[in-house]
This record gives sequence, C-alpha cells and structure tokens, in this order.
Amino acid sequence: MKLTRRQLLTASAAGAAAISLPLGVHAQGKPAIRVLIGFPPGGATDAIARAVVERLQPLMGQPVIIENKPGAGGRVAADLVLQAPADGLAYMVAPNATPTFLTLVPGHNIKWDITRDFSPVASLATYPLGMGVALNTGATNAREFVEWARKNPGKSSYGTPGMGGQNAFLGVQLAQTARIELPVTPYKGSPPMVTDLVGGHVPSAISLMDGLMAHHRAGRIRVIGIFTKERSPLMPDIPTFAEQGIDVTSGEGWTGMWAKAGTPPAEVQRMQAAVRQVLAMPDVRELMTQRLWVYPTFRDGAQTDAVQRAELAHWAPIIKASGFRVE
Repeated sequence: MKLTRRQLLTASAAGAAAISLPLGVHAQGKPAIRVLIGFPPGGATDAIARAVVERLQPLMGQPVIIENKPGAGGRVAADLVLQAPADGLAYMVAPNATPTFLTLVPGHNIKWDITRDFSPVASLATYPLGMGVALNTGATNAREFVEWARKNPGKSSYGTPGMGGQNAFLGVQLAQTARIELPVTPYKGSPPMVTDLVGGHVPSAISLMDGLMAHHRAGRIRVIGIFTKERSPLMPDIPTFAEQGIDVTSGEGWTGMWAKAGTPPAEVQRMQAAVRQVLAMPDVRELMTQRLWVYPTFRDGAQTDAVQRAELAHWAPIIKASGFRVE
C-alpha cells in the first residue's frame, strides 16, 4: 500500500522528534549535527532527506537535527551552512536545481560558488522529471500533445513549480525541439500546480514523478513521457520523450548533500560512509522506490562534484540563449 504524502510527513515528523535535540544538547558528550533543508516539510526534497537523515544518528554516534529553512529556491539554507563553522556539524541537503540554477540564472543574488565554497559529500537519490497532461487535451502521448499544442496556440502552456529551475528550462527545450509555442505558467510549488492539472485548468505540467504518478495511475491525468535518455525502472511503462522522436534528455534530477568547504576531510568521509550505509538499507530502498518514486543512488564526493560540473556546463549555454533572468 502506498502512503500519502501527508502520512509520510506525519511519520517523518514523529521520527524527527525522536532523534532531534535542541541546539547545545549533547549525547555522550558529542555535539549535535545539523542538516539543513532549504524547502518546507512535505515536499519531495524534504521526504528524500528525511528518509536518509533520520537514520544517521546511530551511525554517527551523536544527535542529528533536521532543520527546514525554506526560501529562495534553497538559497537560505545554503547561506546558513556557509555562515556556520567548517567543523562537520552543519550540512545541506538540496536538489541539483539549487546549486545549478541558482548559479546560472542571472538575477539570483548569491554570494557563493558551489564548486568553490561547498564540499560535496554524497548524492542520495536520482529521479526522472516528466510531463503530465490534462485529460481535456485528449493527448495520450508526446506526439499527440505536440499536435494539440500546434492546433491550440492560445491554450497551450505548461505549469512549473517556480521559475528559473530545471522544470522550467525543460519546457523551453521541449518547445524549441518540437517547434511549438508553449508558454510557462509558474506556481508556488507542486501541489497547487498538480491540482490545476487534474482540474484541467492548466493543460500540462513538468514535475518530479511523485506529484504525477498517483493521478496518472488513477486516470485523472496522463503522464506522456519522461525527460531522460532511457526509461526508468521505477516506471517502466512510461516512455521517454526521446523514443517518441522529441530529443530532450536532460531531465534527470538528483538530491545531494554538501558541507562547507574546508570541513575536515575525516568528517566529510565519516558522513559519507554513514549515508552509504543508510542507502543500502532495504527499508530505505523500498521507501524511496515504492513511495517517493526516486531511486537511491550513492555517489561519493568526487563523483557528485563531477556530475555537478557536467551539469553546469550543459545548462549554461541553454540558459544564456533563453535570455531568462530573475526579476
């Protein structure tokens, strides 16, 4: 049985209460580790982070405190980590969109460089991003949606949870590749966007799959494709856009953990080893794959850094050519 996001959040909150201690409270003489999440409780990043972080305390041998610090696409949490001492007691968990798109989109008032000011610890999960369409479009696959958009230029648009992120630029790529007009309709988060998609108030939406698949399975929307090179083992019945003749394949998202640059390597490696152990736990793997629609994917710090740099290089010319900037 799949749990609802509300049920997962309730369970996570209970787990967090069991492991969290006020700042300054120590266990066995050891200070608490703070893990900052730049998004509110109940979202995809929060759920992925809690699946790992709530199991770290016994492995680290000291309290582990989860702190949600939402705001500015994850920038608030990142800034707080950089304000803390580089002593291995403060970490950030964030989706790839936080470092990549805050770095590349002009207008973001950031004072840090992800490759200079942060030390990657590990990746936690990977997942495809996909597009769902409203039933009133009549489209059952990507090609049919493209034809619908061409015939309905005044009605076609896509929803995205905010502007200037991976979801939004995937829509730009899709429109360019398919040669269609596809204006963006930004939302303040995924829940209101998916609600409008189910109600037929927005014809399409680009999102993580956890917000789309339950409605797809129930027949309330149709997921017409994912933006990755190959089909996902999480949802093997969902085709890629590439195999439908629309070559947009840069839609793999991932969630990682970072420490402040200068954190002692021994502390980074200790956290890295604990994360690796948690991601190998059968209950964690089941939670991620069966309930969150993500795949537990461990990459060490060097591997995460390589993925980060490749992603920056990929998106930089696309974002520059789009002319988009934050107002």
